[in-house]
Amino acid sequence: MRIIAGRWRGVPLVNVGKGDVSAHLRPTPDRVREALFSMLGSRGAVESARVLDLFAGTGALGLEALSRGAASAVFVENGRVGQRLIAENIAKLGAGDITHVWRSDATRLGALPSPSFDLVFLDPPYGKGLGAPALQAVHGSLTLGALIVWEESTTMLPPPGYVAVDTRKFGTAHVTLLEATNDHP
Repeated sequence: MRIIAGRWRGVPLVNVGKGDVSAHLRPTPDRVREALFSMLGSRGAVESARVLDLFAGTGALGLEALSRGAASAVFVENGRVGQRLIAENIAKLGAGDITHVWRSDATRLGALPSPSFDLVFLDPPYGKGLGAPALQAVHGSLTLGALIVWEESTTMLPPPGYVAVDTRKFGTAHVTLLEATNDHP
């Protein structure tokens, strides 16, 4: 795994090793990340964005966004292995001044360290029903029109407060692109 484009292009990320089976640590493959960022780039969604990476795992999605010009990133991860991997990747890239690791369950977040986010990566463990509760937990922390990239094993229907704007399939990964609306859940 590596950073694909931007200021840290080609920098390898920390090796996941055996990962964390109990936490369903499943890094998004390079080719899927490349396709995701092509979608986001065509919408101008990355440059200067405040990013929230939920179920962050290794932090690869949020770090890729930073490499491509996002202003800051908050990584939410409750697994110890994931937290360690994110911290090591942030240190490797020297990104400590524009990042924050929030050690929490993404479905039960309290006040987040940033007042609002423009771009959200949501990559919960497949098939566990955690995506919609996480989106409900963060809805008040999103800017109107914030984009959410939701990766799951099937196309997901938007929960209240969100509207689907695109869907794509990459192998076994289904990506649903959502937009936050005024309709608060």
